[in-house]
Amino acid sequence: MDLGLAESVCLVTGSTGGIGLETVKLLQAEGATVVSTGRSGGDIRADLSHPGEPERVVAETIASHGRLDILVNNVGGTEIRKLEDLDDGDWQASFEINLMSAVRATRAAVPGMRERGAGTIVNVSSTAAKRPSTGMPDYSVMKAALLSFSRLVADLYAKDGIRCNAVTPGPTATQAWLGAGGLADQQGEREEVLAKVAAGRPLGRLAEPEEIAAVIAFLCSPRSSYVTGAAWSADGGTVPIIL
Repeated sequence: MDLGLAESVCLVTGSTGGIGLETVKLLQAEGATVVSTGRSGGDIRADLSHPGEPERVVAETIASHGRLDILVNNVGGTEIRKLEDLDDGDWQASFEINLMSAVRATRAAVPGMRERGAGTIVNVSSTAAKRPSTGMPDYSVMKAALLSFSRLVADLYAKDGIRCNAVTPGPTATQAWLGAGGLADQQGEREEVLAKVAAGRPLGRLAEPEEIAAVIAFLCSPRSSYVTGAAWSADGGTVPIIL
């Protein structure tokens, strides 16, 4: 299916691996011009947890390509920790990377989108935003806030032609989970942890990053032109729909 993304200018944050990298590849395959970012690589190197860095990345994208049509706020991260072990510094660090990175990038991107009367924003949240993870308390709270922020942006700027949606992936087979010292290793013996996590999904496995990227790409595209303010679950059926 042609997603109608040819000639679009896209910025995908946190896109040197995992879901972000697969999103970059898919958008490029659809003919889009895509700018990637990462702390140690990508088209623009940046640590988006620092104030000013998301704004710089957006500004450099616009300076290089003349505009920004699509923003994918994908950057984020967490570790396995107990609520009682988190101090104020831990909460602040999670706030900066998991929420404020998206707030700052969106704030920088919206003026140009409003001026052109069109734009698309996709925020990568988490299934933990809908059902908090006891092992990722700060991450769960920040990703829930990101869902609220997504809805707010959708409501505020729909009249300006800007759509904003969120995706809520479940555990995904990326280095965040599978890498040495990653989320699986932090919880015990890796294979046992991964088997338990997989068994907790109705589909019986972790997601592949390209499966999440496919949902993101659809929400970026004109094929989803009547979708805004939504939070799309891509979690293997983990969090049920409440009717």
